[in-house]
Amino acid sequence: MTATRLETGRLGERAAVAYLRARGYRIVATNWRTRFGEIDVVAEQAGTLVFVEVRTRRTTGFGTAAESVDGRKQRQLVLMATQYLQRNAPTASARIDVITVSAAPHAPPEVEHLIGAVTGG
Repeated sequence: MTATRLETGRLGERAAVAYLRARGYRIVATNWRTRFGEIDVVAEQAGTLVFVEVRTRRTTGFGTAAESVDGRKQRQLVLMATQYLQRNAPTASARIDVITVSAAPHAPPEVEHLIGAVTGG
């Protein structure tokens, strides 16, 4: 991954965390690693654990940020969330959200929160 892509990803994750905190979410973990991949943000709101996939785009030349959460990625997110719950909170209520961040140059990031965007297993 190039330095620019890493920078863009970090910018998006910071924007997502700030967005969640401003709406009363408590951040439990960031960049939580499993054997299946990495969960960008684990948050808690009103007793529900929320696993958040953050997708950041500077342009839509390769599709929108939301479109990049395809079926394969959704299955991976379910596996990672399941592993987290088994290890840390087996009886917790949980959901998987997607936060998209549009990070156009010379403009503040635009955040969209897709609550419960990933379901099933």
